[in-house]
Amino acid sequence: MSTVLQHAALITAASACWYALAVSAAAITAVVARTADRRRDAREVLKVLVRRAR
Repeated sequence: MSTVLQHAALITAASACWYALAVSAAAITAVVARTADRRRDAREVLKVLVRRAR
């Protein structure tokens, strides 16, 4: 495989990992945050992150 394709695959994999980490952090925060405002904000962020294309 060419170097360009290897770098593209690496960047894609790294981006997918960071996205999964962000979704996980928002989901955990939506469940365990101390205040209702923080839980509500985390749920809104989670909705944006996992929004489906219509």
